[in-house]
Amino acid sequence: MQALWMLLASLMFAIMGSCVKLATEYEASLAQVVLFRGMPSVVLILVWARAGRHSIIPSKWRPHLWRNLAGVSSMWLGFYALSHLPLATATSLTYTSPLFIAGYMLGWGGSQRDPIRVTSVALGFMGVIAILRPNIGDDQWVAALMGLGAGGCAAISMMQIRELGRIGEPEWRTVLFFSLAVSLSSLVGLLVHGWGDTTLQGYAALFGIGLAGLCGQLAMTRAFGMGSALLTAALQYSTIIFAACLGMVFWHDHLDAIAWSGMALIIAAGLLSVWRTLRETRRPITKTAQEKA
Repeated sequence: MQALWMLLASLMFAIMGSCVKLATEYEASLAQVVLFRGMPSVVLILVWARAGRHSIIPSKWRPHLWRNLAGVSSMWLGFYALSHLPLATATSLTYTSPLFIAGYMLGWGGSQRDPIRVTSVALGFMGVIAILRPNIGDDQWVAALMGLGAGGCAAISMMQIRELGRIGEPEWRTVLFFSLAVSLSSLVGLLVHGWGDTTLQGYAALFGIGLAGLCGQLAMTRAFGMGSALLTAALQYSTIIFAACLGMVFWHDHLDAIAWSGMALIIAAGLLSVWRTLRETRRPITKTAQEKA
């Protein structure tokens, strides 16, 4: 069941990416896309918190501030990449966050530097090059850099989420404030650029973004709460495969052998980084248990 929940989450996130691309093709603005991604989660969580009489006041504000700054930046950059690049290419670039975390550990991690992280960064770097060279036109390099920037900002956001978990902040409150920050950032964009002149199909795609994103978030939360974090983290990379299939079916994207190899390298690098991080996390727990025994 854990695998099925994570596969469902990955499919929903791939569908959400497809809806982002579709909405922008029907002249929806990025601000509208971001608004429809964040608002459903805000409404749902506030209703749930009100019904259960849960406090929405966080224990510390500063970690939320950094998490939301990085997370909102990642979302805007990622959606820009999705609207200008082939679906599989943009999705692969935004899933490079474990590589940035591994690179950070290599540069400033002290004792956490090891051959496994060196290998994961090298594989990820080769994967990015393989994806960019055969698929990116001269007018798409800005979008490609935005996609990589989304991965970097997502890495910062992940490290802040870990910090929030350490201080005992519940997951639903973290998601609430992130979704609220996303919605507020979209309102700023709407004030600057106005409400986009999209079509009925564009609004359908916008509602699809909110629905698929919410379902994906709920399914992923369920998957991470059911067992092996490594299995769940591994299966989340199936989003890249789902995105590639959707891109070929609906946009007739053509991916050659080099591009497929690049996606495989990014997936392998991400799995190596995740495995190494989880192994280090479990060591202190095991050591503490042995000392108590």
